[in-house]
Amino acid sequence: MPDAAEIRVIHVSAGVLLDPADRLLLVRKTGTAAFMQPGGKPEPGESPDAALVREIEEEVGVVLDRSRLEPLGRFRSSAANEPGHALVAHAYRAHLTEQEAASVRTAAEIAEAVWVTWHTAPLLPLAPLTRDHLLPRAWAER
Repeated sequence: MPDAAEIRVIHVSAGVLLDPADRLLLVRKTGTAAFMQPGGKPEPGESPDAALVREIEEEVGVVLDRSRLEPLGRFRSSAANEPGHALVAHAYRAHLTEQEAASVRTAAEIAEAVWVTWHTAPLLPLAPLTRDHLLPRAWAER
């Protein structure tokens, strides 16, 4: 295992997307096993919320306005798909309409998208950020 000086940090934005039935959207990237929130790395000069809006549209085809994003915080965990890397994520929650939830499709690097509940999510292989930080907060304050 690399020492602290060797660990590289990846900055991402992550979307905790809930449908009207209070199910959470998780995605799995092509060639990986872990399920996680849609999202990704900001482009140079792009804010975390703008990056998330762009990534959600690219990955699952849902167009959101930044004003609908509820900040959940900034979290650190190990990266699911890049050994030796730490992840720092700005996470946001958004409640999708029925129409938006029904329009979710896989695109870009996303191989699979699933809607889960509090009870079914732990049955999947989950990314550390999802398992340790975002899943517990997905349904908080509802």
